[in-house]
Amino acid sequence: MNANQIHENLVLYTTPEKFLIEPVGNYDELLIIDRTSREISLQRNQGQIPPSATSQAICGILGTINLIGGPYFMVITKKTNVGAIYGQSIWRMDDVEVIPYSRTMLHLSDEQSQYNKAYVSMVHSVLKTPYFYFSYSYDISHTLQRLHNTSPDFLQMPLFQRADPRFIWNSHVMRDFLAQQELQSYWLPVIHGFIAIKQCTINQKSFSWIVVSRRSCLRAGSRLFMRGLDADGQPANFVETEQIVECDGSKSSFVQTRGSIPLFWSQLPNLKYKPKPTLTNANHLDGFQRHFDNQIFSYGPQIIINLIDHKGAEDRLEKALADVVNSSGNSNIKYESFDFHHECRKMRWDRLSVLVDRVRKDLLDMGYFMMLRDGSVPWVQEGVFRTNCIDCLDRTNVVQSLLARESLQLQMQRLGILNQGQKVEDQILFETTYKNVWADNADYCSIQYAGTGALKTDFTRTGKRSKQGLLRDGMNSMIRYFKNNFADGFRQDSIDLFLGNYQVDETEGLSKPCPLKDKKDIKYSALPIVLLVAIAMCFLCFLIPSVFNSETLLFVLFWFGMVMASFITIMYYGTEFVDYPKLQNLRPAHAKYE
Repeated sequence: MNANQIHENLVLYTTPEKFLIEPVGNYDELLIIDRTSREISLQRNQGQIPPSATSQAICGILGTINLIGGPYFMVITKKTNVGAIYGQSIWRMDDVEVIPYSRTMLHLSDEQSQYNKAYVSMVHSVLKTPYFYFSYSYDISHTLQRLHNTSPDFLQMPLFQRADPRFIWNSHVMRDFLAQQELQSYWLPVIHGFIAIKQCTINQKSFSWIVVSRRSCLRAGSRLFMRGLDADGQPANFVETEQIVECDGSKSSFVQTRGSIPLFWSQLPNLKYKPKPTLTNANHLDGFQRHFDNQIFSYGPQIIINLIDHKGAEDRLEKALADVVNSSGNSNIKYESFDFHHECRKMRWDRLSVLVDRVRKDLLDMGYFMMLRDGSVPWVQEGVFRTNCIDCLDRTNVVQSLLARESLQLQMQRLGILNQGQKVEDQILFETTYKNVWADNADYCSIQYAGTGALKTDFTRTGKRSKQGLLRDGMNSMIRYFKNNFADGFRQDSIDLFLGNYQVDETEGLSKPCPLKDKKDIKYSALPIVLLVAIAMCFLCFLIPSVFNSETLLFVLFWFGMVMASFITIMYYGTEFVDYPKLQNLRPAHAKYE
């Protein structure tokens, strides 16, 4: 079997003692996992499957994860074909089954059992976040240009070994299988992000148009808990987005990146609608240089497009980034700052053309990757746009879609899809597809980081900003507020657990304390109850008919005072009411929390 080929169809047989995985086809082998000793072995298929074993078809092995109840085996049970890249099928992971090695949980105490259930729900939380993708034969972790620049020996390596570690989300959970080279036909690398593959026609010329967004698993997390850089220069919410065109055997691609503002900063939730971003007292130049050393090594020269506000809380970050860029003195880095909200105020989104015009020469100089049918490469992409706003979601995606269209215009003309003088935006059917795919890309990248769909997608989908879009953005903003303050601690813990940033000890809850143990004091529950009761009493005073006298007025004033006092107290202790992660300490040092 080819080293790059992974078993596509498998049958999982389960017995009380073992998991037995049989590849469908002419393979005289059986993967056996002992549920007691946890030993994994590849054997010849000689009738080891007992008749009493339960069976189910599976699409691949995701890996194993250790929790308090022991290891859990994760297998992909449902998938959807999203299309093909260069003739190789790409699949979306639709459902995963998480199966414990242990047949019962009777060996756990009641407390341990509760903690274990919480850990299991965290695993499910990650796996239900849309979307994970994989291929049995194609390396979707690399861009077309990176794959072209590799050696023949590299291309013969198993997909998991040659994959870009930044984008493989199941590296930690696959480690038991990766330790055994003979299991390489079961190593299935999985990426997280968004993939759309569309078959299109312009001027009676058929082609595939593809968008692939790869979300980094380094410094991964939820919106307000993961900001800025880590000590290695890895940014939060880093996404590599590649736009690909395949036509008549030729292929081209244009790559962009996004990532959190490359400084050491935080914006931890504290119940305020928009917490102030805080620059950490650290060597920002060192972190910046580490990050861009990685960026330049991977992509070449960098054009930073910074879309944050030039006033208010964001302005301090803008000035700090501009200072660091100047201090770095790196000729391979160019800085473009564009105050998106100011320039496009009063729904003047046509003003985005100002930014596109400013960077058009950079885009032309940067180029794109193209390989013709005969194998020749007339163009390579030299450099990349690295775009960010405060979240690297909404404003960022709008600008990336505009830059991608500019590059697509050049590629389609070179491939003969567009005739001289034709423009992408004038191809009505394709333009509709283009806008919807980029809006979907925005939504799914946003769901993965912020917990809701993106803002401003009405412009991406229609080219216009609408009042309905503003109302939808308002709703999404309120949902983001709730999730960021009251649900994202659990989501951050889930990501850290799955990626191996925190590893569970099976003695948690016995000889070792479990970090999931609730430590909040009585005011956490008492103050919200007092606030709700006070609000209810205020309404009651106006709903129940009565004579309004001085006694009634005092009654209303008392409960209104209780509303204000409890609300002010809750906001004062804001960080204590936020759902902070428990598996790593992200709580600010000044937080009033024991």
